[in-house]
Amino acid sequence: SKGRTYYFAGNPTDNWVSFGGFYWRIIRINEDGTLRLIYQGTVANTIGAQIQASAFNSTYTDNMYAGYMYENNQVHGLTSNSTIKEVLDTWYQNNLIEVADKIDKNVGFCGDRTPTSGTGLGASYTEYAAYNRLYINKLPIFECQNSSDLYTAGGSDQGNKAQTYPIGLITADEVAYAGGVYGINNQSFYLYTNQDYWTMTPYQYNNDGVYVFSMWSGGNLTAGWVNRVYGVRPVINLKADVTISGSGTTTDPYVVN
Repeated sequence: SKGRTYYFAGNPTDNWVSFGGFYWRIIRINEDGTLRLIYQGTVANTIGAQIQASAFNSTYTDNMYAGYMYENNQVHGLTSNSTIKEVLDTWYQNNLIEVADKIDKNVGFCGDRTPTSGTGLGASYTEYAAYNRLYINKLPIFECQNSSDLYTAGGSDQGNKAQTYPIGLITADEVAYAGGVYGINNQSFYLYTNQDYWTMTPYQYNNDGVYVFSMWSGGNLTAGWVNRVYGVRPVINLKADVTISGSGTTTDPYVVN
C-alpha cells in the first residue's frame, strides 16, 4: 500500500534546498519518503528559475508528440525521446552525475497520456485525462493512471523503466495542488516565476496541433502547442535516506549531506 504524500502549497518560505550547486524547491514528500524537487536556479530567488527554453517537441501535428517519450501510432509508446527529454538528459549528464548517488531512481515522473475523449492517435481530436481533471473539474490527482506513462529509470520496480537518467518535469496536477488554476492568475504561490514553463502533462489535440499543460508567466495553468518554446525546469527526487541540515529558508536552505 502507498503511504501518504505531503505537499507544499501557497507561498512557503521553508522549502528551499541547496543541492548539486543549484537551488531547488521541495514540491512534496512522495509516498515512499523520497523528496521531489524542482529547479529554482543558481541563486536563491525566483528569477531565472529555468535551465533554458525549449520546445516540448519540435513537431506538433500528431497526438504522439504529447509524450515525454513517444512512438508512432501508439498512445503510450516509448521508442523516441521528446525534444525536452533530450535537453533534460543532457543537463543531468553535465550537472548531476557527480551527486547521482543521492538521487532516487525508482519513484518516477508521470506524463499522463490517458485519453478520455478521442483515440489519442494521429491527428484525431483528443482530450487527455488531465483536461477534465484540471480544466473542467479542478480536481488534481497524484496517482499515475498508466504505468507506461510513469517514466522511471532502468532498475526501478515500477513504471516504464525507459529512462537513462532519473530526471523529469513537474506535472500539471502538482502545479494545481500548489495553487495553480487553469485560467485564473495566481502570482503569490511558490511555483510562479513570471516565466512560461512546461509541465509534462498532455492536454488535448485540437486545431491541428497537440497541446501540453504549461505554467504561464501571468500566473495561471494553461496549455501550449508542443512546438512552442517555454522554460525547462528540471525535477528530481532525492533518496528517502539522505540526511539534510538547515531550516529550508533562502538564507539557510536545506543542504544534502
